[in-house]
Amino acid sequence: MRYPTWIRQHLAALRALLVLTVLLGVAYPLAVFAVAQVPGLKHHADGSYVSLHGRTVGSALIGQSFTGSGGEPLRQYFQSRPSNASDGYDPTATSASNLGPEDVVDTLPDPKLIAAGKEDENAKQSLLTQVCARSKAVGDLEGVSGARPFCTPGGAGAVLAVFGHRAADGTVPHPTRVVSLNEEQGVVKAPFIAAYKGVPVELAKYGEDYAKGLVVPVKGGAPAKPAVPADAVTASGSGLDPHISPAYASLQVNRVATARGVTPAQVRRLVEDNTDGRDLGFMGERRVNVLKLNIALDRSYPIRG
Repeated sequence: MRYPTWIRQHLAALRALLVLTVLLGVAYPLAVFAVAQVPGLKHHADGSYVSLHGRTVGSALIGQSFTGSGGEPLRQYFQSRPSNASDGYDPTATSASNLGPEDVVDTLPDPKLIAAGKEDENAKQSLLTQVCARSKAVGDLEGVSGARPFCTPGGAGAVLAVFGHRAADGTVPHPTRVVSLNEEQGVVKAPFIAAYKGVPVELAKYGEDYAKGLVVPVKGGAPAKPAVPADAVTASGSGLDPHISPAYASLQVNRVATARGVTPAQVRRLVEDNTDGRDLGFMGERRVNVLKLNIALDRSYPIRG
């Protein structure tokens, strides 16, 4: 019996659906699952969970914070790289900030809301200010200078709006007005520099439009190589990076050793033991798994009391 064309087409589509369902919906997942159970792969496939005293405390593949109830860094632990994944290290919301190198001007908060103890949801820190604020916070925590180029001493982006006639090259050789864009009047007492090209620098006012000014980042006198490493102030692309650089780990050694009542050399040995080399000997950089290092600390030098 010869079926009509439309019936034959539907039957062919149904057969293709059944075959592809068996191959891709059953056989392929089972094959991937079987391969994942091979010794050496099973631990990674199961999530690379890490345990302490018989309790799962995290994954070696996903970063996490080591902070107190108020969000303050716990001095006895190494701190992780910053994260922009939701509230931090959320694997269901893995993401970066999507801010680029030209994102240097903040959206200032409403001072009335700040005075009332409320958060201004429309306020936004630029990428530059985020980096500057993190650098200052890490510097304060570790007892080193958090100064960076293009950052104010208060931890904001050092960016000016320069008003006046623009020359052919786009610069303003003779400013008539200068405003520190990321330092708000009523929040900061004085701008990071008193004058620019002989013109007094003003603090920014909430709600005022400075779009007509030329945006000028000011490098300042901070060293070209800051004491605080780059991975301490920038989030990874995924927001889930479980590693930090050996340089950032080294910066934290003295603080952790003091908090645990041991010598820096003892802590430094644990850092070396938990430092991974380059993949295949040449790809990537050496890195320290923060969770594994902190677990090693708790096992070797537990906090007493």
